[in-house]
Amino acid sequence: MPLLPPASPVTSAISSRPLRVGFLALTDAAPFAVAAHLGLFARHGVHVELHREIGWATLREKIIYGELDAAHAPAPMLWSTHLGLGCPPSEVLTALILGLNGNALTLSRTLWMAGVRDAASLRTYAQDRRAQPPLTFGIVFQYSSHHLLLRDWLLAAGINPERDVRIVIVPPAQMFRHLAAGTLDGYCAGEPWNTLAVREGAGWCPTWSAAQSPGHVEKVLLVTQRFAETNPAEHAALIAALAAACAWCDEPHHREPLAALLSDARYLNVPARVIAPALLGHFDCGHGRVASTPDFHIFSRRDANVPTVAKAAALQAELLAAGLLSAATLSPALPRRLFREDLHRAALQPNPHYHAAHTK
Repeated sequence: MPLLPPASPVTSAISSRPLRVGFLALTDAAPFAVAAHLGLFARHGVHVELHREIGWATLREKIIYGELDAAHAPAPMLWSTHLGLGCPPSEVLTALILGLNGNALTLSRTLWMAGVRDAASLRTYAQDRRAQPPLTFGIVFQYSSHHLLLRDWLLAAGINPERDVRIVIVPPAQMFRHLAAGTLDGYCAGEPWNTLAVREGAGWCPTWSAAQSPGHVEKVLLVTQRFAETNPAEHAALIAALAAACAWCDEPHHREPLAALLSDARYLNVPARVIAPALLGHFDCGHGRVASTPDFHIFSRRDANVPTVAKAAALQAELLAAGLLSAATLSPALPRRLFREDLHRAALQPNPHYHAAHTK
């Protein structure tokens, strides 16, 4: 794998305690793997321990109770955690968006064999079997872009997400197994779990997030306000290291080695040939259709990493429109409290005191 220049020697770290950073086995966790592999955490003076978690609820609990210092997380988790939806309320924030897009909708082979080809034919199929149990779709977390994308796709076809189908929570890495076993009729998840289903002949993909909602905010670096305030140097170093990793991930000539890195058992533990297509912009939808998807994953381009208030407000409006949030629980200042562009900008500014202390 091509490497960046060797990391500059670090004679003294910002803190002696390793930072515990959580992630899930998803292609969009790439910046964490790259920052560790290329020595970017060390270059910025922080010792990071990466912890692969099972599901988003587990990761959220570990952030709330201090078992993790920072984590890869769906952007809408900021709102649900702050408001205490399904968990104790906790003051959280992000100062770094880790990427845009990256998800797809996968439907079962059984639906294809029944004649389903798109949302309209799915509606017809669902109407014809109303006397039977409803179709079951998986999403990775209640408060996620995956839920928004699935709902929008169903609604556009005239399928009511609350009445006509059943939506359940399943950890991303378990989606394929449930689809293959027949306990799910479809799911919305991040890569590589859609490509895996296609390659194994268990499913096919009618749409993906870059086509349905181009440029949507996907994952963020989630921390508690307490961590950001009591560990400002470590927090800034994490942001700087991961922002550099995001930029590296977006270089086209890095995408193949990135797939190889992510295939390692420490990260996705899936063959590189399954990870690579979406990264390379050749998304295999199944049944002979390979779509050109240069924006399937955006890690850094188009100011992707900057957590602006405008991005937060747009996402909050989507969550409200979907009925996942109540306007009565929201304050006008909430988008600015959750998306901290000020901390992002400060972390990426050259700090002469830091560099003097760490390059002697």
